[in-house]
Amino acid sequence: MEKVAIVTGATGQDGSYLCELLISKGYTVIGTMRRTISEESERLKFLTKIMDNQKFILEDCDIQDASTIHNLIRKYNPIEIYNLAAQSHVGNSFTSPMTTIQINTVGPLNFLEAIKSINPRIRFYQASTSEMFGDNVICPQNENSEFSPVSPYACAKLASHHLVGTYRKAYGIYACSGILFNHESPRRGENFVTRKITKAAARIKLGLQSELRLGNIDAYRDWGYAKDYVVAMWMMLQQDEPDDYLVATGKTTSVRDFMNIVFTEAGLNVDDHLVIDPKFYRPCEVPKLWGDPAKAKRILGWIPKTTFRELAVKMYKSDYKLEKQNV
Repeated sequence: MEKVAIVTGATGQDGSYLCELLISKGYTVIGTMRRTISEESERLKFLTKIMDNQKFILEDCDIQDASTIHNLIRKYNPIEIYNLAAQSHVGNSFTSPMTTIQINTVGPLNFLEAIKSINPRIRFYQASTSEMFGDNVICPQNENSEFSPVSPYACAKLASHHLVGTYRKAYGIYACSGILFNHESPRRGENFVTRKITKAAARIKLGLQSELRLGNIDAYRDWGYAKDYVVAMWMMLQQDEPDDYLVATGKTTSVRDFMNIVFTEAGLNVDDHLVIDPKFYRPCEVPKLWGDPAKAKRILGWIPKTTFRELAVKMYKSDYKLEKQNV
């Protein structure tokens, strides 16, 4: 039986790594994106390695449109669907709450309804998030920790998380949610704090800019490497029974720590360039995220391979190489 998987949000950080992983495992991958003329070339750059692979097909798909999802599933008859499409920037969710809810809640619901009516044997992965824990600082957080979302993004993701559990119980659908803590890579969007730091350090080193403007640098996060984390996504859909899993490194470090590693690697004094700008503070802050991945390690056999320092250095070196091309 041919293994076909649909990956939404294929042009993003996680989607591109997941597409590469699935193709390496013999899948035919149907990657989807919501195409816009202004973003097309930028968003496709992560898929250049696999664009010409006969095992990869790129389709336009707006996950808010139920009929499009039904047609996509009927056309390709997948055995697995990974829903990674989202409005994924927490800060933007405060300025665009309705769009965030539509994409991050209605989209997953459309997939669950389509699977229920077309083929309940399809296995479904939903990208949940550590942001659902919000201002609950009882750490480390695990699958049974209290959710306390403090952004429209986290609220939308939590609704989808509960929908996955409801459809699993009510209809016997093989549906899993991965509660992934912060995961970064050289493919991370430049509006996220880690890429903002690594790109700024590279540009300062090359004399292309002089300052880095940030908000709360004392927020703590559990940071891992996105390429490691997509392996856990795939592992979740290979188990005998569906369940939800928390994916994290089990360690927490601050934005300040990440910044210090990057600027030290660049041979720069961060205090000479850092500007704290109140406009980058969130209306509600998430002070500390720290995950306990014991369940994923025990049942899936998943362990992170990349350390926090290795990740920070990898991202800086990638941005330095990219920025040097502009000099």
